Amino acid sequence: MAEILALVEARLRTALGEPDARAAVTFLGTDRIEVLRFIDGDIVRYATLGMSAQPMSDPTAVVADPLKGPRAELVLSVRGGLADTDQVLRKLAVLAASPQVEGLVVAPGASLDVGEPLWPGAPFTSVLVAESGGLVEDLELDEPLEPVRFLPLLPMTRNEAAWKRVRGAQELQEKWLSQGTDLRDPLRRSANLD
Repeated sequence: MAEILALVEARLRTALGEPDARAAVTFLGTDRIEVLRFIDGDIVRYATLGMSAQPMSDPTAVVADPLKGPRAELVLSVRGGLADTDQVLRKLAVLAASPQVEGLVVAPGASLDVGEPLWPGAPFTSVLVAESGGLVEDLELDEPLEPVRFLPLLPMTRNEAAWKRVRGAQELQEKWLSQGTDLRDPLRRSANLD
């Protein structure tokens, strides 16, 4: 586990630079989850470290396989200086612990909801999990381990989350794209969903 996390942190540093801050959270019955903060100009990136230590397993499986199963870390990018986005640290740790706590398999297209604003004044309580491979390349591990995927999180307003449940992740992403929605704006309004 420690070896995997060392490789994951090295991949994050290669892709995003040196973290300027880190915080750790431990929930009862789970492994420690860290959240690293990276500053790149006016963009602040938060990346989890610890979610990939264990593979995610099907919650209906009788016994979880200790080696096989998808592994992931979460990455959130926002514009700095517009809101107190550092308050998202604990919520990201909660999302990263959800595979251990709730038996969730976090995958692209999924919605994750924390039930409260992601940071003070945020119009978002949930995120859409996007495809990996863009900002941080997947990290290949030795067989039989699956690669660690670095999944971007896209904050959703309540209306967008409800629309996504009905129409799907792909249509919501197309709607954002067609309207030029700045998904990094920590205070943005909901996209026009007519």
